[in-house]
Amino acid sequence: MLFNSPEFLFAFLPLTLALFFLFGSRLGARAAMFWLIAASLFFYSWWEPKNLLLLVFSLLFNYRLSQWLIARTEAGRPSKPGLVLGIAVNLGLLGWFKYANFFADNIGSLVGRDWDFGTIVLPLAISFFTFQQISYLVDGYRGQVQRCSALDYTLVVTFFPHLIAGPIVRYQSVLPQFKVPGVFAWDANRVGCGLTLFVMGLFKKMVFADGIAPYANSAFDAAAQGVTLTFSEAWIGALAYTCQLYFDFSGYSDMAIGIAWMFGIRFALNFDSPYKATSIIDFWRRWHMTLSAFLRDYLYIALGGSRHGAVRRYANLATTMLLGGLWHGAGWTFVVWGGLHGSYLVVNHGWRALSARLGFTDERPLLPRPVAWLITFLAVVAAWVLFRAHDLSSAGSMLASMVGVHGFEWAFTANVGIPRRYAVIGIVVLLGIAVTMPNTQQWLARFSPALDRPDRTLLRPVQRMVDRVHWRPGVMWSALGGAMAAACVLSLTRVSQFIYFQF
Repeated sequence: MLFNSPEFLFAFLPLTLALFFLFGSRLGARAAMFWLIAASLFFYSWWEPKNLLLLVFSLLFNYRLSQWLIARTEAGRPSKPGLVLGIAVNLGLLGWFKYANFFADNIGSLVGRDWDFGTIVLPLAISFFTFQQISYLVDGYRGQVQRCSALDYTLVVTFFPHLIAGPIVRYQSVLPQFKVPGVFAWDANRVGCGLTLFVMGLFKKMVFADGIAPYANSAFDAAAQGVTLTFSEAWIGALAYTCQLYFDFSGYSDMAIGIAWMFGIRFALNFDSPYKATSIIDFWRRWHMTLSAFLRDYLYIALGGSRHGAVRRYANLATTMLLGGLWHGAGWTFVVWGGLHGSYLVVNHGWRALSARLGFTDERPLLPRPVAWLITFLAVVAAWVLFRAHDLSSAGSMLASMVGVHGFEWAFTANVGIPRRYAVIGIVVLLGIAVTMPNTQQWLARFSPALDRPDRTLLRPVQRMVDRVHWRPGVMWSALGGAMAAACVLSLTRVSQFIYFQF
């Protein structure tokens, strides 16, 4: 069930929210929790009911194993084989559904055989609930979490705002919030704040992301069909996708955080204006922050982190990003995208080390900040071409057009069919918003709908504007929210899936 579908907006969400508070106030916390679990399982099964069996198996297996691992650790006898078994089973399921045919195709091509496991449909959200439960197994083995009831565990894993596409929540950050008595009581300010954030995210998705998507699709589809794009076509296609992906996924993340806050639960921040980053290191601290934290805590550090010298550190960075790229999809474009970002990070860390030796600091950088921002942004855009392209060949052709290999023609061919004027206006407006304006969390920062505080670095005129008109319950913000909601309702005729649903 999509957050931007009529079924969710006008039936599921209001009914789930109303009965949650009704059960919480009349029947108690356990009744409200049971209702929320039932609603979340219904939400998950809406797309494909049989996939509910996989989710239930994953819940039962990981819950039993996690409680056993925690008990062993509490008794002073941690079981590493048990942890390895749990990770192997989780990754085995993920590997079968997501990567079986990818590896079969590639191995088959190497040995000259045609291997195929047939059609394997990727279960919705398997990447997200697998990573979440692996983190709980590891934390249990490390003694960082305590044993819990099956009800608590199931609620944290299945809570529908994060279930499909994140953010990747940690058990120890969410469950204590459900133990606060006030969470089951209606709070108008809290619901209003969460609803505002939800509508802002919905507007990002349905108006901004879906509005610019046709320009990106035209260029990438043409490249996949073997059309050699002109310089301007390639750049407009790449920049249009840069805007589409940003507003699609940041919109989804805002909606998830907003829905959770309506229920009184704060999620970790997942986006913090990543296109304002002045380095790739800074970019990954701002983009898909919960995935970055997972890869750091459970992969990079497990590989040795920075504890074994610079060479090993850079190898660990590259390996982490390669696997992070593969997590996004079973295709060489994602692997190369991850490898490219791994290379970016290695270069960035090396540059920082050189700058430090030359006496430069973050406050007095070697490169002026506008130059550092431009280099970072162009590197991210180039990588997005690989992320979006149908295959490596079309990605290579598009990147070649972007650097002028095929000339610097500004005309648009009939094969691509992009109305240049509207495409350019859309890109300029959306990038202007992403790069210069406050993000949604900054507008609502005084009410703290997320666990983390957003970055406070804003241009002085923008900061003064936020200080004057930050979100608060009142007529102005209600009217603005109503206008955005109306624009979204008018767009319901073209409901589209979120990009990260495929991962």
